[in-house]
Amino acid sequence: MEERLLEPEFEVVGKVCNGQALFEEAMRLRPEVIVTDISMPILNGIEAADRLKESGCNSRIVFLTVHSDTEFVRRCLSAGAFGYVSKSRIASELVPAIREALAGNIFVSRYLPHHDEP
Repeated sequence: MEERLLEPEFEVVGKVCNGQALFEEAMRLRPEVIVTDISMPILNGIEAADRLKESGCNSRIVFLTVHSDTEFVRRCLSAGAFGYVSKSRIASELVPAIREALAGNIFVSRYLPHHDEP
């Protein structure tokens, strides 16, 4: 689904199935933007983002995830992410999040459920 949303405006240069492959392909391809999830095998998305940042990769990372806890948002942003999009908002927010990342701005989904209950 992501590719259908992206390809009218962006060129998709790679697709991977785990965090280690994400790190390797990002270092090889050096894309302008990486769209990734938090939950991936081998390395999770946050670990992969940390490694990319430590390795000097300048790709801008946008997380597309089901995780809505604000702690995940904080962890992703501290790993250098430029975007955090809830999968429930993919159709309306993924492309704008990528545009904002390319412009050097931070984008966080407008709707993130609150977890204030004890």
